[in-house]
Amino acid sequence: MKIRKIVFGLCLLLSASAMADTQVVAHRGYWRAPGSAQNSISSYENADRIGCYGSEIDLWMTIDGHVVVNHDATFKGVNIQNATFDEVRKIRLDNGEQIPTLEEYLKVAKKGKSRLVIEIKTHKDLWQLNQCVDKTLAAVKKFKMEKDVDYIAFSYAAVLRIIEKAPKGTPVYYLNGDLPPQKLKQIGCAGPDYHENVFLKTHPEWIKECHDLGLKVNVWTVDDENNLKHFINEGVDYITTNEPELLQKLLKK
Repeated sequence: MKIRKIVFGLCLLLSASAMADTQVVAHRGYWRAPGSAQNSISSYENADRIGCYGSEIDLWMTIDGHVVVNHDATFKGVNIQNATFDEVRKIRLDNGEQIPTLEEYLKVAKKGKSRLVIEIKTHKDLWQLNQCVDKTLAAVKKFKMEKDVDYIAFSYAAVLRIIEKAPKGTPVYYLNGDLPPQKLKQIGCAGPDYHENVFLKTHPEWIKECHDLGLKVNVWTVDDENNLKHFINEGVDYITTNEPELLQKLLKK
């Protein structure tokens, strides 16, 4: 009887430890807060205010070489990759802010505690993609924030370039969902950052395989409460969500 109690207690302890270790990443910032918008500077400030581990942003490079923060390739009728910086700056986000530059974002994030999780978007032109990576790394270095950012990308080429050019040990995660843990380890990734369905339906075994290899696991974009609970119980390292306050509440239970 005593042995059963001890085993049960250890199981509870391990489960609680896994939950406590799961970190919250606000998807495109905490943009659902009143007065905010996706990838706006206020979305980072909101994520930082509520104590998120990380705040995710998306980066494009304009045709004239400026790195800006936005998710969609075409936003309010403007294709960012093919537009000039001046054309992009005329666009207003839903909360009235301009589309921010990366440097404007870094200036604010440097004062906060939430890490930036920087996604390099997949540009149509490889040269432009490489330039976006290089300019992003240079800007992060300029602001002395190399230890304060993680990088993510769907583009395999972008992932390899970041791993090659960023300081050794910089966390770089692959988004596309098609590479097994062993391959991610081989190329130097910190781990996968895969859509929830990869871990729910296609390869649930990859979570354990990653941890066995010493890799971290991020999962996106998890908003359903039951799925949030599932991934907490699975002990994933990071959950990227549009509902950061709900996730924080669940982690405290």
